[in-house]
Parts: sequence; C-alpha cells; structure tokens
Amino acid sequence: MTDMTAVDLGPQARVLARLARDVPDAALTDRTPCPEYTVRDLLGHLSGLAVAFRDAARKDLGPTTDTAPSATAPALPADWREQLPRVLTEMAEAWGEPAAWTGMTRAGGVDLPGEIAGVVAADELVVHGWDLARATGQEYTPDHAALRVSHAFLLQAAEDGDRGAGIFGPVVPVPDDAPLIDRAVGLSGRDPHWSAPLD
Repeated sequence: MTDMTAVDLGPQARVLARLARDVPDAALTDRTPCPEYTVRDLLGHLSGLAVAFRDAARKDLGPTTDTAPSATAPALPADWREQLPRVLTEMAEAWGEPAAWTGMTRAGGVDLPGEIAGVVAADELVVHGWDLARATGQEYTPDHAALRVSHAFLLQAAEDGDRGAGIFGPVVPVPDDAPLIDRAVGLSGRDPHWSAPLD
C-alpha cells in the first residue's frame, strides 16, 4: 500500500482548523459541494468524524465509532470554534501513535485494519477541507502528504466495483495533468469546478 500508510495528520488538521476559524457566521446556512449539507452541517460532520477517528485510533470503540457515515450530521456545538480545532488536534495526535496503525479498529460502524482507518481519516480531512474551502470562498492548499494518501485511496476505490458500498458518488472525469487536488476531488465524485449556486 505505497503512499497509503502512517501519514502525519497534524498538518492537514491544522489546515482544516484554519479554514474553520475563518468561516463567517453568515456562511453557516450556505450550500456546500455535499448536496445534503449546509456549511453548518459540514462543520458538524467534521466535528463528529474527528471524534470518531480519534477514538478509532485509540481503539476506544463505542458509540462514537459505531455511527454509520449515512447518519444525519451531528448538531454543531455552540462552542464549535473552540471545540473543532481541539478535536482535530486530538485526532491527529492519536494517529501519531504507531499503535493506531496496527491491529483492528472500527470507524463508521465498520471493522477495519488500523492502517486503512488512518488512510480514510486522511481522506476525510482532505476532501472535506476542499468542501469547506469551496463553500466559503477560501483558498485551499492541503497538506501534500495527506493529499497523496487521499488520492491513492480514492484511486483504489474508483477501481473497486462497488465504490465503497455507496460512500462515493460517480467519478467526475478530470484531465490527467490537472492538479492533484482536482484529481482527488473528481475521484471522490465531486466536480472540481463546483461553485456555490446563486440564490
């Protein structure tokens, strides 16, 4: 699994925390590239997944690791501007422990090897970082190591007939010479040229 193991999630977690910090309150009801999510919903989802993948890394299995990805996004906590950066940091620190990448764990209600769960965590941070940046009009430069892992994971998923049991949408074709983030986004089922619809 070249380029798909033991990536340091800290840099990408910090990129995402900075994006969240700069989301204006007025943008919380805006749409995102995830059709079912507003910005508020996306931030709630990020908060929930950071906790879930933190606990998956720690092998602290229970309600936080058992919730399916298709479940409704958690409500955004009132103190999300303080809470989200904290749980993103905790998530990254948990995956900084070598033991997190070994043995079995659970995330999204699915039992899977630690090394795969860590890769999924990196992908979530990269792709949802793009979602948040695009929805709020911010520049986005993901951590390159996390982006490489995300792209490799999504490329492998695209070659899998069941597309991750419905987690991803149909691949959006992107030129081979496009930036790596655009290719990753296309593999995730998103249009790299998405922009917020005008009301």
